[in-house]
Amino acid sequence: MKREKTKDNRKKKREIEKIVDNMCLFDDDLMSRVFDGNIPAAKLIIDTLLEKNVEIKSCRGQVQLKNPLVNGRSIILDILAGEKNGDLFNCEVQRKKRDANPRRARFHSSMMDARMLKSNQEFRKLKDSYMIFITKSDYFGKNRAVYRIDRKIDGTDNFNDGSHIIYVNGNYRGDDRIGRLMEDFSNKGTTGFNNPELEKGVRYFKKEEGREKMCEAVERYATKQYKIGIEQGIEQGIERGIERGIEQKTLQVYQNCIERGMSDDDARAIAGMASAKDQNKG
Repeated sequence: MKREKTKDNRKKKREIEKIVDNMCLFDDDLMSRVFDGNIPAAKLIIDTLLEKNVEIKSCRGQVQLKNPLVNGRSIILDILAGEKNGDLFNCEVQRKKRDANPRRARFHSSMMDARMLKSNQEFRKLKDSYMIFITKSDYFGKNRAVYRIDRKIDGTDNFNDGSHIIYVNGNYRGDDRIGRLMEDFSNKGTTGFNNPELEKGVRYFKKEEGREKMCEAVERYATKQYKIGIEQGIEQGIERGIERGIEQKTLQVYQNCIERGMSDDDARAIAGMASAKDQNKG
């Protein structure tokens, strides 16, 4: 028994190691760790995508923003970076198109905005917020590197409310800074990066001291998903059990009515079953 358990543990460890080896920056577990506290990496990505020179003062990974409403939806951000002037940047990586829905971008923006003003502070003091989705595929399918979304007045003049949403095409491979950045995001190795700021972080978590932490994070995630799967299976089983119980009780009531000499239609009506005529229609 002990030998089998040791064998299973070794197999599990190899599987986890393989998962870590195949990770790239499109995996939010790796991405959020590479950027956590890594101001040079955060500056690189924001400078590249915004085509400007920003002064990043902070950068954190896996930041939870709690909704103040009871039962309101909270979110965990892959990256939250702050500029010295107070602007906020939320960067999210998404492999699946459904997870980059524009309404999600709107919600993330609102959660950032809600934390920017202090009590009684004037609304004009609200700083700019940038919601950046880096998607594995071209979300809008127009073969562009970047899609910048800002509110307009009747589709012409800028509204200038300071809210910016940006979608980045992870498939883009143009010979420019964005193309090289997206190439780095897809790199599953620990060398050959175009940007040393990213290579250093990836190498640390996939090959050097941080690898153990990365493996532990993957194992925790796998265990959590396994438990969720079991809980969902139990819930489904309970629901199906209740359904079957109701079906059996209904049938029992119907049979008792028939045994007491009631007509088929009367027995069905008492048991809450559809009439034979309605069933034939179905």
